[in-house]
Amino acid sequence: MIFGIAAIVPALFFVVGVIRDRRRIGNAVWLGVTLVLLLLWLVFRASANGGWTAVAVGYGFVALLLGLGFVLPIALIANGVLMLRREGFRPANLLSLLAGLAIFGVVYAFGFATAHTGPVVDAVIGSLLIVAAYVAFLFVSLLLYSIVYGSIGRRSGFDAVVVLGAGLIGDRVPPLLASRLDRGLHLYRREVESGRTPLLVVSGGRGPDEKVSEAAAMRDYLLRRDVPDDLIVVEDRATTTEQNLQYSAELLAGRGWSGRAVAVTNNFHVFRAAVLARRLRLRMQIIGARTAWYFLPSAFLREFAALLTHNPITHTVTCGLLVAAHVLLTLG
Repeated sequence: MIFGIAAIVPALFFVVGVIRDRRRIGNAVWLGVTLVLLLLWLVFRASANGGWTAVAVGYGFVALLLGLGFVLPIALIANGVLMLRREGFRPANLLSLLAGLAIFGVVYAFGFATAHTGPVVDAVIGSLLIVAAYVAFLFVSLLLYSIVYGSIGRRSGFDAVVVLGAGLIGDRVPPLLASRLDRGLHLYRREVESGRTPLLVVSGGRGPDEKVSEAAAMRDYLLRRDVPDDLIVVEDRATTTEQNLQYSAELLAGRGWSGRAVAVTNNFHVFRAAVLARRLRLRMQIIGARTAWYFLPSAFLREFAALLTHNPITHTVTCGLLVAAHVLLTLG
């Protein structure tokens, strides 16, 4: 009962946070806390009632442990191998593989602790599990809220559509960037059908291995799909997402534009782009385009790491306090 009542408090913070600004990282944390308390309420309620509900919860818990300890890391490792084959050997493409190996490492450490129990071993292994649990909580919270953020909000009524750049293959638009452009085109055509004439901003500089700027290739892509040249705004300096948003907003302001804007990126990148837009104090919504399924695990892991760097001190202190409390209780 107490967990069910306690879940109301973070749930209220979550609702108020979403109403005030959907782009806050704190919304993801409040959502995660609410779900954890509701899960605890469900477990204790099932245990108190007994019968088939307790058995079902017990089997569900065992299935969850097996899934997290064995199925998930195997799937991540397989995805990592697939990423290396399809996308090439780059550090970013190693993330799912490394995450799978790290989970196996935690499982092995837990098994080692059960066979070699003792105050010091318990303190070390327990600290490792606390860190792993905290990181897992943050990851699941941010992942779930990213899905929530991408599912709510305005879908029409925009005066400008900003398409964020991604890497080119020479001077060619690859599938990842094409999905963003196609989503931007869909939004643009829907506004045209409703009587508006929105601007289409293509944003992206030139990388060291690219023949032209991303914005130039994106402009050509749109011209071939019958978008009028005078409605395309080229921003060809940005090399990061933050610069994409900032420089695009500056170009629109320089044209005397004032109105509702939407930025288009891939679905895995939506929430981090929204957080950056909030940091830049831009009145800009973010909408996501579909991404190839095999690309999502590594992409979400990369976004998670980038979001953690947004406020690393808070997360380090929180995790450190949890570990310190565990060590004191174990050794004291």
